[in-house]
Amino acid sequence: MKGVLVLENGSRFSGELIGCVRKGYGEVVFHTGMTGYQEILTDPSYAEQIVVMTYPLIGNYGINGDDFEAKRPWLTGFVTGETCDFPSHFRQEQTLDQYLSEQGIVGLTGVNTRSLVKMIREEGSLKGYILPANLLADGEKFDFPALPRDLVRRVSTKQTYQHSVQGESHVVLVDFGAKENIAGALTRLGCRVTVVPADTEFEQIARLQPDGIMLSNGPGDPADCADLLPLIKRLATAYPLFGICLGHQLLAMSFGATTEKMRFGHRGSNHPVQDLRSGKVWITSQNHSYSVRREGFPAELVVTHKHVNDDSIEGVAHSVLPAFSVQFHPEACPGPQDAEALFHRFLALMNERKGSQLVTTI
Repeated sequence: MKGVLVLENGSRFSGELIGCVRKGYGEVVFHTGMTGYQEILTDPSYAEQIVVMTYPLIGNYGINGDDFEAKRPWLTGFVTGETCDFPSHFRQEQTLDQYLSEQGIVGLTGVNTRSLVKMIREEGSLKGYILPANLLADGEKFDFPALPRDLVRRVSTKQTYQHSVQGESHVVLVDFGAKENIAGALTRLGCRVTVVPADTEFEQIARLQPDGIMLSNGPGDPADCADLLPLIKRLATAYPLFGICLGHQLLAMSFGATTEKMRFGHRGSNHPVQDLRSGKVWITSQNHSYSVRREGFPAELVVTHKHVNDDSIEGVAHSVLPAFSVQFHPEACPGPQDAEALFHRFLALMNERKGSQLVTTI
């Protein structure tokens, strides 16, 4: 069936509908990764967004049951230049089309994604609809309302649960829309992981007796989570803390930083980030629309990483407290695994805290 992407600037991009035949509405953003479409589809950070894949052929290794980042997709549409109808991979269980249909997500393929992405880069992210082309023939009128706010509470877990029950260090993962692999990375490094809702109170977290706190990624404007900043600052004061993506922004905001929306964000698996302490450049996986401002940056925080292409802040650390964060996804490991060192740093901070507690007790 013929379909069309209608943008708020009046532009239209034609293609063939795949997945669930329905209307989808959201912020149209693009991702430059050649692979990883299954993880992208299930990343809660894409809530209320239509994702355009810049790599021309998507779906060639199908969908399997092991690589999901969440139990369900939160995006509202998926756009490709070409979709593979007959994937080939030993782990394949479904085609991309079958998965989108099952999950109620509309897709559009056969789109001139190069032209579409150039438009987004020039004008910034745009709101848009994916819909059957026959609705255009019926003369349907379009308005482009503001997208829902406070997406974090929509995607966050509703109850506390144990991701892993054994490990030398106990990490409480505050779920703002956490990718599964964050808890998985901690578990593989020997941590016991408890996942809690985004609005869990400090006293409830303290009763879990954590050795450290992980702040996860998540969707939307970090300003929507302003009410959580006192909690985050208190956690950073009490425990070793590591923030990723939205967690990075919220840690910085809790100590007085502000954020701003980027023109079209960073979404891809090959973003170069420089560690300002070592001078080394890492190749990172990223997915975010907002960044921490340099203007008014608080004195008690230190910038530890910057994006090589646009000089945006990619990492911060507290000057005294054992709290740090990065804008990118070290758990994703897009080929190179150098950013995994950040998890080892977090483990070292937790072990140091446990050691000091033991000395104090003795």
